[in-house]
Amino acid sequence: MSAVAASLGRIESIHIAPNRGEPMRGLTHVRAIAGVGLEGDRYALGIGTYSATPGRGRQVTLFEAEVLEVLLAAGFMLAPGEVRRNVMTRGVRLNDLVGRDFHLGDVPCRGMLLCEPCSYLEGLVAQPVLRPLVHRGGLRAEILDDGEIAVGDLLSIDD
Repeated sequence: MSAVAASLGRIESIHIAPNRGEPMRGLTHVRAIAGVGLEGDRYALGIGTYSATPGRGRQVTLFEAEVLEVLLAAGFMLAPGEVRRNVMTRGVRLNDLVGRDFHLGDVPCRGMLLCEPCSYLEGLVAQPVLRPLVHRGGLRAEILDDGEIAVGDLLSIDD
């Protein structure tokens, strides 16, 4: 991590699903593989729901804990893994990381695009989350170098 990095937030939880549609499993740490994804996750294995669809930024997905809290306050019943994103963060506005390099712990990543909600997610959670998550559905990112990500690690960005 760069000596000029500013800490923005923390990793609160990590989730992967080995197969499409399976419940996400919580982990305390995971190996991040550059250009591939999180070890054991469906997208790293090339079997995610959208793996066959061209596009970038499916190596790791992030979601703000603060957005989950807003959903819970509005009456939605969702656990962190149910939002179908890999890394739950706190203390950083993920939308601001599109097109920027950042670190999850010591693992360098690049924010690619917003991870907008889809009807597939809505069907899996059986709740009308599509509209409340528009422009708040998280971030799709690429992993730039191998390493390990752990709960409690900092999310930082190079100035």
